Amino acid sequence: MARQDQANQMRSGKGFIAALDQSGGSTPKALRLYGIAEGSWADDAEMYALIHQMRSRIATSPAFTGDRVVGAILFERTMDSDIGGKPAAEFLWHDRGVVPFLKIDKGLEDETDGVKLMKPIGGLDALLERAVKAGIFGTKERSVIDAANARGIAACVAQQFDLARQVLAHGLMPIIEPEVTISIADKAEAEDILLAEILKNLDALPEGTEVMLKLTLPTRPNLYKPLVDHPKVMRVVALSGGYSRDDANAALAQNTGMIASFSRALTEGLSAQQSDAEFNAALDRAIQSIYDASIT
Repeated sequence: MARQDQANQMRSGKGFIAALDQSGGSTPKALRLYGIAEGSWADDAEMYALIHQMRSRIATSPAFTGDRVVGAILFERTMDSDIGGKPAAEFLWHDRGVVPFLKIDKGLEDETDGVKLMKPIGGLDALLERAVKAGIFGTKERSVIDAANARGIAACVAQQFDLARQVLAHGLMPIIEPEVTISIADKAEAEDILLAEILKNLDALPEGTEVMLKLTLPTRPNLYKPLVDHPKVMRVVALSGGYSRDDANAALAQNTGMIASFSRALTEGLSAQQSDAEFNAALDRAIQSIYDASIT
């Protein structure tokens, strides 16, 4: 019943997905933006402990509930840790009504044909089995598109769907994330190629199969509406991709049916130095603004 309830929430719930999945490479920047300077930790263990404190503070805030935050993407270390005295995924779903996802990609290969494919994910089946046991609903896997290169984008999308099939075989919902870099000159052209490749790969999926998609906010509003309406797509979510929260919200509001899955844009303005009252008020404002953009 829990999985069906989670699927119903992801398919039609009002709100957005919080991306709380900063990995080793992005954690120092996330901590710096949160007011914790590099050099405040002696090793990776202390760094990950600090980012877990930030994530826990967000997840345990009164503002962070399934009324506006329908899902949350976790880093593997977060899945293996406690929040609010309970295993993270259990706390999110049972105490907050937030559907838990797990980031499974392990970084990017060097650029080839204008894209950065995902590195091989060692021990993936074992990780997916652990995720199922932990109460995770789905996964998220990111690769990057840096140019409107048809060959590269086709390879990027094919890799994403191959991995999605492996995730689906474990009964988990994959969030396919081929991110288009927002600063490239041919972003609109890359998005047109990406849309065509995704549609081709969706058509090849067996009937009754569903995936989710996490995409960069498109240059042309509603470009991805065919994906929003596709019978094999549970939900299309948008990444902020380096846009400020205000700019990301404004762009999202122009894309009917897409909801947010923001990371840095969610935590913008939060600080380790804030009192709990200040922190909760700032988070509430951020959540409300992203929620409003997601339901427009």
